Amino acid sequence: MPRSCAKSSSASSASRSIRMGKISYLNVLPIYYALDHGYVAHDFVFTSGPPADLNARINAGELDMSAASSIEYGRHFEDYLLLPRLAIGSQGPVQSVLLLSQVPLPALQGRTILISSQTHTSAALLRLLVREKLGLQVKYQTGDITARLQANDPPSAFLAIGDEALRLRRHTDFPYHLDLGQAWLEWTGLPFIFGVWIARKGQEGEADRKLVHGCRQLLASKAWGVGRISFFARLVSEQGILDYQSLVSYFQGLVYDFGPREQAGLELFYHKLYACGELRRRPKLCFLPTPSDRG
Repeated sequence: MPRSCAKSSSASSASRSIRMGKISYLNVLPIYYALDHGYVAHDFVFTSGPPADLNARINAGELDMSAASSIEYGRHFEDYLLLPRLAIGSQGPVQSVLLLSQVPLPALQGRTILISSQTHTSAALLRLLVREKLGLQVKYQTGDITARLQANDPPSAFLAIGDEALRLRRHTDFPYHLDLGQAWLEWTGLPFIFGVWIARKGQEGEADRKLVHGCRQLLASKAWGVGRISFFARLVSEQGILDYQSLVSYFQGLVYDFGPREQAGLELFYHKLYACGELRRRPKLCFLPTPSDRG
């Protein structure tokens, strides 16, 4: 069971809406769909955006609760509480966090890898894998991958995430791939958690009852969505991004739970980042009090 690092306060803010950050990627469709379409009642006012944008917004106090990059929690864990039983990751190929290269990966030695500006966690994971698993020394540049390709100025290799990675994963000019979820599993034997849901701590670190109630609503939406992968695959296939079978494979490869193995994978990631100096402290996983009725 996740340990709670906070206790509930009085319902002093029970009447206000919850400012919720929502990642604008396909991979969280099963989490939010029931909320968006009225199958689960909620008190959220949504702000959508890529992970890097939501990280900045909740860090600035503009959001009460949000999906966020795992590394955002790791860097500022004193300010947040994790939502229990909810994460986004993979145990094996994730398919939407990819290093794509024009040359075999060992030939990237000394070259520059372009990284999407939308990612923080995946960029940190890539640096770990390239340095410690592949044994390469490379340079990194942040930029707009799609714009570079459209301008006929392709990089030697790039890291793409989310829907952009799904669109570009079979680009004929980049035949060499590294799926970061699969690479992490091969390296550690554990799932990798790319994103978590976090809430800002209240005064004196106490958890607002309204946020516990919001967590219950989010878990109810997750419960509605994760059992309907075929429905989501059919729905998204009509948009022409991927075919139905590819989408079934994609959604089934994702991890939405945050149990002991997922927590162990995240803690190992933090340990490695701390060991190489990318985190100033080793984060503790502290959770919002678990809602009494499971979603």
